[in-house]
Amino acid sequence: MSMINPSVVNEIVTTTLRNRSGKTADNVSKNNALLSRLRKKGKMKSVDGGRTIVQELEYAENGTYKRYSGYEQLNIAPSDVFTGAEYNYAQAAVAISMSGLEMLQNSGKNAIIDLLEGRIQNAERTLVNSIALDCYSDGTADGGRQIGGLQLLVSSNPNSGTVGGIDRSAWAFWRNKKFSGLTDGGAAVSSANIQSFMNRLYLQLVRGADKPDLIVADNNFYRFYLESLQAIQRIQSTDEAAAGFGGLKYMQSDVVLDGGYGGGSPVNSMYMLNTDYIYFRPHKDRNFAPIGDERLAVNQDAMVKLVGFAGNMTLSNAFLQGVLTA
Repeated sequence: MSMINPSVVNEIVTTTLRNRSGKTADNVSKNNALLSRLRKKGKMKSVDGGRTIVQELEYAENGTYKRYSGYEQLNIAPSDVFTGAEYNYAQAAVAISMSGLEMLQNSGKNAIIDLLEGRIQNAERTLVNSIALDCYSDGTADGGRQIGGLQLLVSSNPNSGTVGGIDRSAWAFWRNKKFSGLTDGGAAVSSANIQSFMNRLYLQLVRGADKPDLIVADNNFYRFYLESLQAIQRIQSTDEAAAGFGGLKYMQSDVVLDGGYGGGSPVNSMYMLNTDYIYFRPHKDRNFAPIGDERLAVNQDAMVKLVGFAGNMTLSNAFLQGVLTA
């Protein structure tokens, strides 16, 4: 029985991981309706480096607008209309390990590849699923090491908290819109009133040609909307259905279920998103890619390889985003 050299094992692991890293990065968008839309619109933009991820944003109109007549002096004062939101890197990794005994028990290159294939697939599924779930988070898990997802960027309490280094209690332009069925609508959300509540939120999110293009709902709110349409002909979102997500339409927006089994959308929530202003920003060298070389345990007969992610979700406009809650 031929034995395989441990250095060859390391080379196989490294080569296999690097060959699969692009596929893994793409799979995360297929596992999440929001990321699928961002990828389609070119909003999944990698970061080259820097202490933080800076997202430029326009927060005011030019203040020099003036009506005038004849030789009247014009306002030529400088206008400060741009700033930047700063987001920290969130990091995550999974490990793929092989003991010395497993290397000895698997003879030949093909045997090693067969063993690795299952472990690599499991590792990348774990990383992809976890990052997809984190995209709906509030960023507080593990001491704030989590991605700042939709519960942070499009908050049900938008008058407080800090997003991208900007205090929402101080800056009204940085607050998203929210509508609570009980508080703002006077009744818990149901199939009888969900369209009315959606209308009232949606109208706050339209600015000329700017309007929500994606509505993401959990199981309950998606079911309420689905049931509200069953007396009439439903309009299917062809694009989202083709991408693997069950989709309906509301106005010009796709309504998709990102609950289901293991879905990440918070319970009793519906996000109305203008994805022109939402970004997924992985670092170019840590976009579901191997981290460094093989790691040999000092006091164990084992080899470990890491595959990881570093980046965050960012926002460049808050007041055109909204959330409907119970």
